[in-house]
Amino acid sequence: MLDNIGFNLVLMTVAFAILFKSADFFVESAAGIANHFKLPKMLVGIVIVGFATTAPEIAVSAQSAYMGHPEIAFGNAIGSVIVDDGVALALAGILAPTVILVNKNLLRFSGIFLIFIDIIAFIFALDFTISRSEGIVFILLLILYILFLFYTEKRRKLHLVEIDEELVQKGGENVKRLVWLFIIGLVGVIIASRGVIHASIVIAEYFSISETIIGLTIVAIGTSLPEISTCIVASRKGHGEIAVGDIIGADILNILWIIGVSATIAPMHLLPQTVYYSFAFMFLIVGTMLIELRIKYSFWRIKGFILFALYLVYLVFNFQLHFLQH
Repeated sequence: MLDNIGFNLVLMTVAFAILFKSADFFVESAAGIANHFKLPKMLVGIVIVGFATTAPEIAVSAQSAYMGHPEIAFGNAIGSVIVDDGVALALAGILAPTVILVNKNLLRFSGIFLIFIDIIAFIFALDFTISRSEGIVFILLLILYILFLFYTEKRRKLHLVEIDEELVQKGGENVKRLVWLFIIGLVGVIIASRGVIHASIVIAEYFSISETIIGLTIVAIGTSLPEISTCIVASRKGHGEIAVGDIIGADILNILWIIGVSATIAPMHLLPQTVYYSFAFMFLIVGTMLIELRIKYSFWRIKGFILFALYLVYLVFNFQLHFLQH
């Protein structure tokens, strides 16, 4: 029954419904936490929401590496970066009721850091192996990045005017509710995502699609559903900065956290065409996204359509590659 195509189509439909409702709770709590602690929404998106929404990626990739399927782990990580930018952020821009504003300072640092680690990842992959030591380097870079973000945020707060203590006390009454909403939303997003992933893999295997293609497309889309749903809900609710922060944070985590942990568990041995092909598209889409965010430090509908168009081109090339290999 679990491998039945009809059952899995129903499972996917139900899982999508749960996914978007859970994302609704998730975004509401993230925005509330940002407001309560006077944090920039983009910072909350990069760190808190970014870590939470990449939970499916780390679970799937780590398990894949442990079970001896590094191609799925690597393809899922790189493919998720492409999906996050070309689908999740693109749909956020397309569906947002207003222009999404971008935090200049956070974009400048995080954008440069994202380019830096993408280049490092490509250099590490040029010998078609990402070793345990290289995985550990990724994890250490992630720790340094998070520490720097919180250091700069602490310095920013020193320059803020004194906050109304009565307002903070009143807001504290809602913190428990926000935390519970965050937990419920996160659990719902992860469980529903797993349902979609299972259904997607069954359907993909039914049509005899290779592991590499499954990792770069089906699994990447499945594990990126938290980002997709969170970005859509956040943009529709007027919290576009959370969407932008979530995607930049997820991109960084997919490289440093997902590949780092997976390679530390088991060295990742890669095919040449996978390395050159996947990195070429990742550089194209990530570069386009960062340029778009830099222009007037805002993101709007036409920019979303451009990113989505690039993702469609990526899909076409993926399936052409699949048929050439067969």
